[in-house]
Amino acid sequence: MTSRSRDRVADVRGVVIAHMPDYRVDSVVQLGEGLDNLAYEVNGELIVRFSKEPDLARRAALLNHEARVLAAVADVSPLPVPQPTFAVAEQGCLAYFKLPGVPLVDMPRHRRTAHATSIGATLGELLTALHAVEIDRMAVETDHQPVAEWRHEATQNYVTVAGRIPAARRRSVEAFLDAAPPHDGCTPTFSHNDLGIEHVLVDPVTWTVTGIIDWSDAAVVDPAGDFGLLYRDLGPAATRAAISTYRTDANDVAALSERAVFYARCSVFEDLAYGIETEQGKYVDKSLASMEWLFPS
Repeated sequence: MTSRSRDRVADVRGVVIAHMPDYRVDSVVQLGEGLDNLAYEVNGELIVRFSKEPDLARRAALLNHEARVLAAVADVSPLPVPQPTFAVAEQGCLAYFKLPGVPLVDMPRHRRTAHATSIGATLGELLTALHAVEIDRMAVETDHQPVAEWRHEATQNYVTVAGRIPAARRRSVEAFLDAAPPHDGCTPTFSHNDLGIEHVLVDPVTWTVTGIIDWSDAAVVDPAGDFGLLYRDLGPAATRAAISTYRTDANDVAALSERAVFYARCSVFEDLAYGIETEQGKYVDKSLASMEWLFPS
């Protein structure tokens, strides 16, 4: 263990003891690291997460925002979401007891594929509930980026990962990046805004969805965005199932489907770059696997 890792473990122990004085800390294990957060598991049951945001004021604002969102989402979500045990704004620290289940990204790819339709249908019901919430009730920011910006960022990310893209896929990728993006019109809704499979928990025996984690990016967005992440990570069958259970009068489903595919194709390059940069093979593997349906030869 490096000195930095030891310091982090000490930070976790210290913050838990300070805010849960009657709770005995027997073990601290680093659970994972994402773009925005670093997470630890205490005693195999308590998740303690630290924001990687360097700006202290913004770090505190993000934490307070997520705590409010979790409280509001718990009232409307058909699936379990974390309930904060304590929060320390100045440290960007949020603690909650683990929800049951295993992150879907950690399950074997062939098993994910076998259960993609049922998982997609469940997530479609979740998105129906979230997108029906009155925006004012959630008190979140709008994060609706024009499709032209999505494609611009995708082009930049592609440059950094092009060497890892299978040669048979590159012509399809470059044709996509050169093509006109879809129409930008939509009715923005509240959504999770980062519904990749790393944030979906499943029971490894029954393969039912047991919870949705990491609501730090929740915002008012294009409702197609989270469908796009389902398409990116689980494929067409899961997305068809999700859209088949999606009930909405506000957005045209055909147009939503088109934008979902667009967002899926744009976001895969960022996910691949992140996996390469952090040496997390599961992100690299899932990104390269998804090229099969995102950019067919």
